[in-house]
Amino acid sequence: MAAGKGTRLKSQHPKVLHKIGGKALLEHVIGTAAQVVAPSDIFVIVGHEAERVTHSVRDAGVNFVVQAEQRGTGHAIKSAQQALSGYDHVLVLSGDVPLIRPQTLERLRDFHLARGAAMAVLTALAPDPHGYGRVVRRQRNSDQIAAIVEQKMLKPGQEKIREINSGIYAFSAAALFGVIDQLTTNNPAGEYYLTDVAGLLTARNHAVLALEAAEPVEVLGVNSRAELARLDAALRSAKCNLLMASGVTIYQPETVVIDADVTVGQDTVIEPFVQLLGRTTVGRDCRIRSYSVLTNVELGDEVEIKPGCVITDSRAERGAVLGPFSHLRPGSNVGEGAHLGAFVETKKIRMGRGSKANHLTYLGDAEIGAGVNVGAGTITCNYDGSHKHTTVIEDHVFVGSDTTLVAPVTIGRGAYIGAASCITEDVPEDSLALGRARQTVKPGWVRERRAAAAKPKP
Repeated sequence: MAAGKGTRLKSQHPKVLHKIGGKALLEHVIGTAAQVVAPSDIFVIVGHEAERVTHSVRDAGVNFVVQAEQRGTGHAIKSAQQALSGYDHVLVLSGDVPLIRPQTLERLRDFHLARGAAMAVLTALAPDPHGYGRVVRRQRNSDQIAAIVEQKMLKPGQEKIREINSGIYAFSAAALFGVIDQLTTNNPAGEYYLTDVAGLLTARNHAVLALEAAEPVEVLGVNSRAELARLDAALRSAKCNLLMASGVTIYQPETVVIDADVTVGQDTVIEPFVQLLGRTTVGRDCRIRSYSVLTNVELGDEVEIKPGCVITDSRAERGAVLGPFSHLRPGSNVGEGAHLGAFVETKKIRMGRGSKANHLTYLGDAEIGAGVNVGAGTITCNYDGSHKHTTVIEDHVFVGSDTTLVAPVTIGRGAYIGAASCITEDVPEDSLALGRARQTVKPGWVRERRAAAAKPKP
């Protein structure tokens, strides 16, 4: 169910598209469901900004059902009745409950089938149940449910019940759709509550059972920005614990931000205040130092990222050293053992094995070979105001400091570029290129100028 607006978030964006762990709430739920059933058996019920929600998960291989009017959770399932007509049993998930695990869904499914239940409800004992529907059992030690009561409809004494409804259910399709037309809007919200199905089924002597989740955090939903932040923190804490258990060192993990899809190899060290975002993959024995932000980055083994680097949609091969304060923009590919140093910016480059640009340099749209030394202050002038052009620097070139390379231009293998040169033409291999004006020195010029300035004016 992903049709709601999420009014309490006070947002212009659909509720299920708010993110934790670098992914939308809905992406987390679909990803979990896809580990239990085939994506082709997943139906996402959309309503509020349906087109935008559908577009956000368009590549997941799932189906979509439109709930044109958002008249409650019961109405949402009613909207999907025709789409689900070929199924004997249905698992219902909430698009804003992102931490549910596939093992828990499998456990609920198996419990439902083994007990022959018409409805099985995943519940949890919450330290603070306020805001959640409460599960009323027939007897204290029974797994049979008498009713599910929404927060707004609690009777005196029921507010003390700690067992909450997760909004995650397993249904017999025949039982569910046999009573769904009997739902009413006789409640404070004026909506069709799916939770009322429990009472309808119980009244017909169908088995409605409760299964308690092993971890209450799994079933927590998002109804406020504070809850969004708490679930994000829980997800990231769990991610750090998982990585540390696999052999990654993370200093002060409470300061580190690691997205859900990030992978990190054994014996890598992550220092405080690092951010690893998107689908970043880090090899073995790397070190990522403080204040670096990596987004959709691929690092080989033994890469060192010095403090303060910002790297996006790029790759660094084994043994590369980046930083401090390097900025690698999308399309940067740094070869094995290569170095990019302080205040070096790159964009859409390939840098060969063992090449170096250690200081204050911009390299854009460039093919750089192996063993190249790029001096401080070098710039590739890749844009003429209309089009981008490529600079080619072949193997073992030495580029002197403060060089300007005006693309398109090729520097041949083994060539030397003198410092402070402006290179506008190709340089043959093993050549020395100088592109600067001859120096002129006028002895005593400053002394004479000062003397002239000191004379009294007539």
